[in-house]
Amino acid sequence: MGKLRYVAEQTFALLHHFKPLAVRWERRTELHDAFVSLACSLICWRLLKRTRS
Repeated sequence: MGKLRYVAEQTFALLHHFKPLAVRWERRTELHDAFVSLACSLICWRLLKRTRS
């Protein structure tokens, strides 16, 4: 349980760095989902870029 909680808390902390996602400004859920997907993609890209270097 502790390992899963750490992963979830770390993911939310990384997503919180994207300010538009911290407070939902968009009225349409499709736009919010798109920004969440984009933020997750950027986080994964940064992690992969760091491991390749």
